[in-house]
Amino acid sequence: MIELRFNALKPNGQTISGTLSSDTYKEGKKKILALLEKNSLKLKSIEKKATFIYKIRKGSELPIKGEQKAFNKEEVVRALTKLGYTVISVNKYIFEWNPKPPAQEILSFVKISAELLEQKLPYSEIMTLLVNDLENKTLKETLKQINNELKKGGDSETVFLRYQSIFGKFTSYMLGLAAKSGNMTEIYRATAKFLERRMQFKKDLRSALITPMITLFVLFLAVMFYVGYIFPETAQLFIKFNIELPPMTAFTLEISDMMMNNLLIVAIIVIGPPIAFLQHIKTKKGKLMMDKMMLKIPIVGSLIHKTLIEVFCRVFYTLYSGSAESIEPIRIAAEATDNTYFEKQIKTIAIPMMIKKGAGITEAFEAAGVFTDTAVSRFHSGEETGTIKNTALQLANYYESETVFRLKNIIELIQVTIAMVIMIVMIALTLVSAETATVSPKSPFVK
Repeated sequence: MIELRFNALKPNGQTISGTLSSDTYKEGKKKILALLEKNSLKLKSIEKKATFIYKIRKGSELPIKGEQKAFNKEEVVRALTKLGYTVISVNKYIFEWNPKPPAQEILSFVKISAELLEQKLPYSEIMTLLVNDLENKTLKETLKQINNELKKGGDSETVFLRYQSIFGKFTSYMLGLAAKSGNMTEIYRATAKFLERRMQFKKDLRSALITPMITLFVLFLAVMFYVGYIFPETAQLFIKFNIELPPMTAFTLEISDMMMNNLLIVAIIVIGPPIAFLQHIKTKKGKLMMDKMMLKIPIVGSLIHKTLIEVFCRVFYTLYSGSAESIEPIRIAAEATDNTYFEKQIKTIAIPMMIKKGAGITEAFEAAGVFTDTAVSRFHSGEETGTIKNTALQLANYYESETVFRLKNIIELIQVTIAMVIMIVMIALTLVSAETATVSPKSPFVK
């Protein structure tokens, strides 16, 4: 997220300025031009907030260095001069790169904040402590800016949402909402729990799916290299001396010849589909298709599905305050799942049914088609007894326990399966290689 400031002229010649935030400069400029056109204003300039490194001195003290974000160099000089410093130099970073903080850093910030809030420490003091102690430069600078904006009276929700490229949309929303709610500690604790579960789920999913797939792909490439290059070098020696090849060796050599004679086609078949698939899932339509397919993967799909329901229920429990105000918590909870298909079904089916047709939560959730029968049944009971909020928490805890236990068993099963596949491939390669040892040239005296 970047911040832009524009200067424009009114028809009467008066100069006005304004600021806005955007993901990219191009997108921000587009918004500014649209705003100016709508209000019949003429653009003078657009400035992007950047980081400046300065060197200053106060009296006879030793020079000190520091950093400051500003729209231009003159702003930094004015601010430092106003504080009584003699400015030695101010330079803008030529290559400014602020990578997104690791998820673990953001989780640590939220967890520590929740713990300090439980100890009744003022929020402004918590932010000051964390700004001084954090090591991640991007997160440290972000919290510093947030703290300054909050001290100036900025709306917490607006301020945090401005930095959703750092925290993520859901986390920014929750942290911004916390300051406006009457229960900051509970919301921070729930956000920390959500981030922790999402990190663990991604880690487990990587162990269950991504790592085995990479292992198999590398094994496939190794076999291709052996069959296409190493093995033929040995087999060609037998052909050179007109020695009859054993069945497996002859078959493997035929496969090798076919691969080497059609190297381009083989390369396209091996590399093309993965690249095309990765490019496709980057699109909006491809992401939706991928997220839907994830729920239908044998064995693992049901766990992913239940984990999404767990995340939904946990967020819904945190935000839900009564049936009259259930739409916004449902929308935010759907976005928190980070699954576009799950989110789409909730937003395009469940929520419209509740708004336009006055359907209850159970009916709307069942129509969305993304909740299990167990979840629908539990929501139905909760709706009848007026305990929807507690029902959501019970479902979240239930699915957390189930998925954690089952996922560990699945990971072990997949690891054993991968080990067996590798063993079978290695045995096959060993047999083919060993078969060549049985080949012996014909004696020149035997006819």
